[in-house]
Amino acid sequence: MNNYKKFIPCIYLLNEKAVAGFKNTSVISENPAELARFYAENNADELIVFDLSTDDASHEASLDMLKIICKEAQIPVIGAGNVRRMEDIKKLLYAGCMKAALNYSKESNIAITEEVSLKFGKDKIVACVMDDSDITGNEAVLEEFVHSVILLNERTIKQAVSLSRRPLIVSLPEVSLDKIIELLSCENIEGITGPAVNANARELMDIKDLCAGNGVAVRTFEPDVKWEELKKNSDGLVPVIVQDYKTREVLMMAYMNEEAYLSTLKSGRMTYYSRSRARQWLKGETSGHFQHVKEMTADCDKDTILAKVSQIGAACHTGNYSCFFNEIMKKEYDESNPLMVFESVLNVIKDRKVHPREGSYTNYLFDKGIDKILKKLGEEATEIVIAAKNPNANEIKYEIADFLYHMMVLMVEKGVTWEEITEELDKR
Repeated sequence: MNNYKKFIPCIYLLNEKAVAGFKNTSVISENPAELARFYAENNADELIVFDLSTDDASHEASLDMLKIICKEAQIPVIGAGNVRRMEDIKKLLYAGCMKAALNYSKESNIAITEEVSLKFGKDKIVACVMDDSDITGNEAVLEEFVHSVILLNERTIKQAVSLSRRPLIVSLPEVSLDKIIELLSCENIEGITGPAVNANARELMDIKDLCAGNGVAVRTFEPDVKWEELKKNSDGLVPVIVQDYKTREVLMMAYMNEEAYLSTLKSGRMTYYSRSRARQWLKGETSGHFQHVKEMTADCDKDTILAKVSQIGAACHTGNYSCFFNEIMKKEYDESNPLMVFESVLNVIKDRKVHPREGSYTNYLFDKGIDKILKKLGEEATEIVIAAKNPNANEIKYEIADFLYHMMVLMVEKGVTWEEITEELDKR
C-alpha cells in the first residue's frame, strides 16, 4: 500500500474523444490529451484511461491517442480496455502507461494474468472487477500476480473491502465528501476514481485538505523546508530562480513572500510576490502562461529557491520563452550539447523532407522510399559489425555515425522523434 490515498480521474476514450462514461457516449472533450493535462494540473495523483473502441482500427487509433495522453498528463496512467492477449498489455505499457488493466469479467483475461505478470512485473498489472464474485473466485491469482484491484461497481464496495487482499481503487458516482472520507479511511482502499473525482477535479486540493484534516493521508506537497527556515532579504522575501524541468533552461527570476510560498505549494502553480504592485502574483493569471511546479529546492544557505517547472507558453512578458535574452558579452567557445546534436541533425533531415534540395543524398533516400532506406540501414549495421573486428576504434565511430544518420532518416520517414525514443528508453 502507498502511504497516501489517491484521487484518480478517468477518461472514457471513444473515437479519439473523451465521452461521459461506459454507457453515456456523449462527448465531453474533443481533446482527451488536453483533458488529461487539466486533471494533472489540478493535482490528480494518477489517471485511468478506458478504451471503449469496438474494432481493431479504432483500437489502434485509441492507442495512438493514449500515447499523446501519457505524454501530456505527466502523471502515472493506467490503461484499460480491449485486452485479449499479452500483446495488448505490451501495447498499453509501450504507449506510456504505468500499469495495464485486465478485465476480470472475461475468463481470457484471468487466464493470462500469470503470464503478463511474470513478463512485465506484478507492479505493472491491475485487475478491473465488477462484482465481489470476481474476487472470491480468483483470490490466489490476484494475491500473487496483481498489484491492485479497480472496483467498477460501487454497490459491492463493502463485500470487496472484506474480501480483497490487494489494494482497492473504488469507482464512485458523485457522492458526499463525508462518504469519500469514510471510504478512504478504510485501510485497503488505495484511492477513488470515477465520476466522483472527475466532477470535482478543480477542487481536488481543497478536498485533499479536508481529508488531511480528518486524518486521511493524502498527497498535499507539505514542504520539507518550512518558510521559517528560509533566510529572507531585507524586504522579507526570498528570490526564486525558475528553470524548465526538461531542458534545464533558466526562464526567469522572481520573489516569494510566505503567502506566495504556501500558495505555490498548495496550488501546484508558481505564485510570486510582485514588488512593483505590492501584491501576490499568480504567474499566468492574465496571459494563461502558467508555470506548473515539478520540484522546488533551497540552496545550501537556504536563501534562494530553485523551482523546476512545466512552462505553458512564454515565461517572459516580452513573449520570449526565457527572460534571459539580452546578451552582454560572449567569448567564443564550443557550446555544442552532445545530446542536442541528435535533435539538430534530425531537424535538418525533417527540413529536407519538407523542402527538398537538388543533389541532396537525404532527398535521394526519401525519393527512393522505405525499402531503400531500410536497405541502407541494414548495410550500415553490417558495416558496424565488420568495423568492430578492427582494432582501430576510429573506424567503428565512423560506421556508427553513418548508421545513426540513416536511422534518423527512417525516424523522419515514420514520424518518430528523439523525445519518443528517449522516453521509451527511460521507461525500460
